[in-house]
Amino acid sequence: MKQVLEVFGFLFLVQGVAALVHELTGRLSGWGLVRRIGFLDGYEVYAGVTLIVLALALFAVAQSRKTR
Repeated sequence: MKQVLEVFGFLFLVQGVAALVHELTGRLSGWGLVRRIGFLDGYEVYAGVTLIVLALALFAVAQSRKTR
């Protein structure tokens, strides 16, 4: 379970950073899922920050889980 949380945390972190980089610099134009989701038009920065916060929360939960 710990590895699953870490994988999802990493994916959320990458997608959040990609969304912020695209919105702030215009780079990574063909990359990332946030800009492809229609109902997030105009809210890409908020979605990117939210994904980064969720990633950090997943990392914290994964860290608190005991390995067996």
